[in-house]
Amino acid sequence: MAASPLKLGALEVTPLLDGHLRLDGGAMHGTVPRVLWERRNPPDEHHRIAMGLRGLLVRGPGITAVVEPGLGGHHDETFAKRFAVERPRGLLAELADLGVRPDDVDLVVDTHLHWDHAGGNVVRGEDGRMRPAFPRAEYVVNRANYEEAVNAHERNRASYRPEDYETIREKGKLRLVDGARHQEVEVAPGILVERVDGHADGMQVVYVDGGGQRLAFLTDMAPLASHLDVTWIMGYDLFPVDTLSAKKRLLPRAIDEDWIVALVHDPVHALGRARRDERGRPTFVPGV
Repeated sequence: MAASPLKLGALEVTPLLDGHLRLDGGAMHGTVPRVLWERRNPPDEHHRIAMGLRGLLVRGPGITAVVEPGLGGHHDETFAKRFAVERPRGLLAELADLGVRPDDVDLVVDTHLHWDHAGGNVVRGEDGRMRPAFPRAEYVVNRANYEEAVNAHERNRASYRPEDYETIREKGKLRLVDGARHQEVEVAPGILVERVDGHADGMQVVYVDGGGQRLAFLTDMAPLASHLDVTWIMGYDLFPVDTLSAKKRLLPRAIDEDWIVALVHDPVHALGRARRDERGRPTFVPGV
């Protein structure tokens, strides 16, 4: 069952879970020594750590939006075994539990187009062809990330699957945002995006503002609770110093302004708060 909703003024936010997978623990933690990260994120016999595939449902007057549709189901058994994918229900089933049909969704916000975030953009039809999972929705992507995806190179090509975004573009549903770094762009009432490079060019953090409160969906800037430590940066990040800069800029704001923090890949925690530990470093505290 989907989680309980959170009220932010006129907006209602509900965490969603598309499923779980496992990725290499060393790659997820970059230069952090294993003796440190394995205490917080224990690996399996293949050195992979457990990760969630999390998103948000945002509902308000005249808007039904999905932030981060997840992995989706259009992969084969070899892929599922390699990444230990477990999707007993999936995001569409969670939406159905909440009374939301695919045709009800007006807006999908992709933080970036990597397959574990944007695969749920599309579904395979009975004819075997890919089609938008949310037929009426506009799909919001930062233009720089779309350009990175279509011009992928040896370092990042495995992270992108063209069907996840070209299907949307071909249907005229892709909305490219030209937001610059450090600029917040409102894409719907109370829903804003900010370009945060580091993990990928043109990745965007998503904010939901309402009732004098802000929720920040941190995406792969800080995918796990442990990544609120500013020095814990993934080996997958193309521009790790940019990730460091973004975390040093945004996490103190999250603490001082008491944002609700939403995590995309934590296997246990969906929402919490950022706080300072005894040494003054940002840390994650579950609960809102």
